[in-house]
Amino acid sequence: MKKYFRPLYFRLLDLFDWGQRLKNGKLYWPPLSLRDVGDSDFEATGLEFVNHFKKLCYLQPNENILEIGCGSGRIAMPLTNYLNPSGHYYGIEIVADMVKWCQKNISSRHPNFKFIHADLYNKRYNPDATQLAKDYTFPFDNATFDFIYLTSVFTHLLPEDTEAYFQEISRLLKPNGRVFATFFVLNDRQQQLAKQGLNVINFNFECGTYSLKNETIPEFAVAYQENYLLQLLHDCGLVISPPIIYGSWSGLAEAISLQDFIIARRVQA
Repeated sequence: MKKYFRPLYFRLLDLFDWGQRLKNGKLYWPPLSLRDVGDSDFEATGLEFVNHFKKLCYLQPNENILEIGCGSGRIAMPLTNYLNPSGHYYGIEIVADMVKWCQKNISSRHPNFKFIHADLYNKRYNPDATQLAKDYTFPFDNATFDFIYLTSVFTHLLPEDTEAYFQEISRLLKPNGRVFATFFVLNDRQQQLAKQGLNVINFNFECGTYSLKNETIPEFAVAYQENYLLQLLHDCGLVISPPIIYGSWSGLAEAISLQDFIIARRVQA
């Protein structure tokens, strides 16, 4: 019964959402069942990250961009108003329906925006797939991209996958190309805030270099030790600059976003 109830449930939600989008002039948005962005505002969050890319990563309108984990185009949509015809965007996503929506509704209007389905296993988001992320080779030549970004991706990946992705990111970046990624970073300051009960998310299941929120579904939320991440990026030829920008999830009042930002550049070959 669950097999049939869940699609019906989402069809009903999408029907209600269609009415709301029609009312608010937002029919260009993806349906609710494809907007899996938690409690955040779909449109505002997309604009927020584009502004971070311009301010913190000096993103230029003519650059080649790769988004890993593009979802249903939350960030790609505002980028269509920033990239010029010389710039190119590629989005990789493991949820097939999201890719199909983006191809139909974004690529059809913006030919320099391409979306690719990577049918990779993730217990939370794509449990029926068989290929593992750690074994995936991204379908691009070496040194293709000026800028690669991942938002709320490494927060759902285990170490083998995270390490493989960073190896691929290093391969795909041009010399001095930049990567922007969000994390839940574990360090002494975060631990002090945790003892005060200020962490928004509690990672109670420690696994060495990383910790989990949910032991049954490990990919539900993953946090990494800071020293592990610093060493990993160094081993992949990536230099962090500026220093890690910590998010509000740990209880920091002065944070500019929920998750922690790591920005790094590919060492000049």
